[in-house]
Amino acid sequence: MSGPIPSVDLAAASRFVAASGFEVTEFSGTRVAGHVDVGPDQHTPWGVVHGGLYCTVVESAASIGASAAVADRGQFAVGLNNNTDFLRASTAGRLAVLAEPIQQGRTQQLWQVLLTRAEDGKLVARGQVRLQNVPLPESGT
Repeated sequence: MSGPIPSVDLAAASRFVAASGFEVTEFSGTRVAGHVDVGPDQHTPWGVVHGGLYCTVVESAASIGASAAVADRGQFAVGLNNNTDFLRASTAGRLAVLAEPIQQGRTQQLWQVLLTRAEDGKLVARGQVRLQNVPLPESGT
């Protein structure tokens, strides 16, 4: 059983993640759920959501879950590889985010993250992140 991440305001902890608009509604060491609202602020010059947003959400969701899984060991997880497939163009609306582990080992983890349109459940992007479990930094460093 995994322990919770020490009390962290996920939105305030990273201005980068907060800027992506990713909102976490549930997280544990075996599941992360949330959503991201997309629109013109995340568009490419051609009017569709930028793939970098999908990569950011995929990496964030996997890192949150993987870190929760090892928090009771005094560790957190850092991404080593992020493969994100862009499956369907999107312009606006809410995307549901669901991350679950494929494999959780002593030193590494592999997570899958799905982004689906809330309106019809169609898959927009799918990512897989390999993460390394590392010690939490010392306080004050």
